[in-house]
Amino acid sequence: MVRIFSFDYGAVLKQAFQMQFMLLFSRQGKLRLQKWYIAHPDKLKKKITRELITTILARKPKMCSFLEWRDLKIVYKRYASLYFCCAIEQDDNELLTLEIIHRYVELLDKYFGSVCELDIIFNFEKAYFILDELLLGGEVQETSKKNVLKAIAAQDLLQEDEAVEGALRDIGLL
Repeated sequence: MVRIFSFDYGAVLKQAFQMQFMLLFSRQGKLRLQKWYIAHPDKLKKKITRELITTILARKPKMCSFLEWRDLKIVYKRYASLYFCCAIEQDDNELLTLEIIHRYVELLDKYFGSVCELDIIFNFEKAYFILDELLLGGEVQETSKKNVLKAIAAQDLLQEDEAVEGALRDIGLL
């Protein structure tokens, strides 16, 4: 007897995991970092941000870190005084999103040496560089912490070289 199995290739070729946006905010509700991977008007971004910050801060610490909001799933995690909040599609994996958040925090810790809210405030461009090395268009680009930190170190060197070159030009030595 010969059996023919049907296979749903559509399920396999489903669109890859994509984050809609990531927000970092303090316990006081101050937005510290935001990265949007789907275009929205500024007015809508502000409304979404305000709504989510209020909703998450109102939740008790023992409550689940996942919530369904509009047509998205919100995954958040608190580290010290900062909340890391991501929006994903309904059929995306919440645990994978928590892992991405944790990987980002680990990278920030390695770069800043035990990251705190002030590091994000005063070095927000570095926090964005690290996030951009980890995620591209809302999808995971690089999983290796070592490779991400190498790329950031290379950017730092390039930035220092440009600063030195600019200073030498300013004083007429170049």
